[in-house]
Amino acid sequence: MKRGVGLFGAAILACGLTSASNAETRKITEAEKKFCAQAYHTYCGEYGLESTALRDCMNRNGRSLSQNCIEALIDAGEVSRSEVERRKKNGK
Repeated sequence: MKRGVGLFGAAILACGLTSASNAETRKITEAEKKFCAQAYHTYCGEYGLESTALRDCMNRNGRSLSQNCIEALIDAGEVSRSEVERRKKNGK
């Protein structure tokens, strides 16, 4: 199931991301690969995987991410559920 969300977290993700140093070394999960690949190729393909630039790009495109991608990002620790909910509430 794929549906857009009013933020990136509503995205990669706008996100309440982990610190840049931790984010740089974290590997992309299988769920992120499966559910966020289309968003990556559509919006952020020019950025290297596991890069801060990619995270920033996904964050900027949060409104366009599928719910499955957002859930994968939450599960991976890229964004907190509370941040996603906050952004939904504020329309960001």
